[in-house]
Amino acid sequence: MEQSILIKTEAYVNGQWVSASGGKTFEVTNPATGEVVATVPDMSVEDVRRAVDAAEAAWPAYRDLTAKERSAIMRRWFDLMIEHKEELARIMTIESGKVITESLGEVNYGASFVEWFAEEAKRTYGDVIPPPTKDRRLVVIKQSIGVVAAITPWNFPLAMITRKVGPALAAGSPVLIKPPSETPLTGLAIAALAEQAGFPPGVYNTITTTDSKGVGKEFCENPKIRKLSFTGSTPVGKVLMSQCSSTLKKLSLELGGNAPFIVFDDADVDAAVQGAIVSKFRHNGQTCVCVNRILVQDQVYDEFVEKFSKAVSELKIGNGLDKSVQLGPLISEKAITKVTEHVEDAISKGAKVAYGGERMEGLFYQPTVLANATEDMIIAREEVFGPVAPIFRFSSEEEAIQMANDTEYGLASYFYSKDINRCWRVAEALEYGMVGINEGLISTEVAPFGGIKESGFGREGSKYGMDYFMEIKYLCFGGVDKQ
Repeated sequence: MEQSILIKTEAYVNGQWVSASGGKTFEVTNPATGEVVATVPDMSVEDVRRAVDAAEAAWPAYRDLTAKERSAIMRRWFDLMIEHKEELARIMTIESGKVITESLGEVNYGASFVEWFAEEAKRTYGDVIPPPTKDRRLVVIKQSIGVVAAITPWNFPLAMITRKVGPALAAGSPVLIKPPSETPLTGLAIAALAEQAGFPPGVYNTITTTDSKGVGKEFCENPKIRKLSFTGSTPVGKVLMSQCSSTLKKLSLELGGNAPFIVFDDADVDAAVQGAIVSKFRHNGQTCVCVNRILVQDQVYDEFVEKFSKAVSELKIGNGLDKSVQLGPLISEKAITKVTEHVEDAISKGAKVAYGGERMEGLFYQPTVLANATEDMIIAREEVFGPVAPIFRFSSEEEAIQMANDTEYGLASYFYSKDINRCWRVAEALEYGMVGINEGLISTEVAPFGGIKESGFGREGSKYGMDYFMEIKYLCFGGVDKQ
């Protein structure tokens, strides 16, 4: 870590690497070992205000660059991420506990948003509307929204940044990023690469802080910030939305989930087992699109539980720097406590531990399969955000859809079936922003990512992603004289 040119222990504001004005710092630890790996600035609300001022001052010149010029800077940033992929992945694993193979995949995934939106920068097309009268011409154009603030989570410390700032930078908006205090080093590392790529001073800014409430409130209430994009819990999203009301700020919220994974009796059970493994245990179950409830039809229930439990028992747990490891640690003691409470509650209400169910040394927890899960268990309602897979039983397609939709969340969902008619029916009936059909891994830069209901609103990625970071302006030309 000490030898890495991408390890930065200062925040990046207005083209400069800076400390907190008050001199405060906080420690970053490796959840796999408990080791302190770095200290970074603990910036105040006043520090943030200065960064906002710098970003606003940089906006006019940056938005006036041509789309091709902005695209070229972003393309250099993408190339630098790929060039430093191994280094970025190692930093990510050390501060988040994510296994190195997944960290390498995240660098590719995160960089893909930069590449995608570098290309989309040149395609922010408007419209010419047929006028209602002969003396008018009607045109629609899209323009940069202004300064964008992004609050990102620890579980995807690179991709959640690029998925937000990619469209903002492509549209001509300066950005302020607040990475989480658990994993700031990855965010600072890509800020160093953004500096190398040539973003003008003030266009790309990264704030490190433990004052999430104070800085979040400032992001919401500062009128110089025109757009806020947040990924995190639904309760925090609701607070931010309320705080943004004073400035009527444009919002994108990607919030909590309670993803169902349905296995119908006509499914390829072996394929469903592999899909469930991938979808449930990615980053040790610590993602918003991870499966939280596995629903299996009566006829294949026992077969699925047996095969799934066997596959789970073969997963290797350990330090994520070991390339043979598939499950790393949980992020914190608080996360361990939540997982333990969910498992104990399920067992007390009749769940059978088919595999696992025990805490290990440090922040490690056995991957766990709970058979005979029922809807009165806490885990049926709340995201466990850990390596616990409860398996529920259902009888009919209608019951499966009812169970799957019986939640206030609506982010990701999955199901397995060989019946093409059923695939269409169920996909349309599920109340989720994203549906994986015979597939457990659905994220890609070319498709819109986002949820409905209390999982938030707005879409990231895809051709739709740009619109959430732009203003649509209508131009009416009157008095057109036809000679």
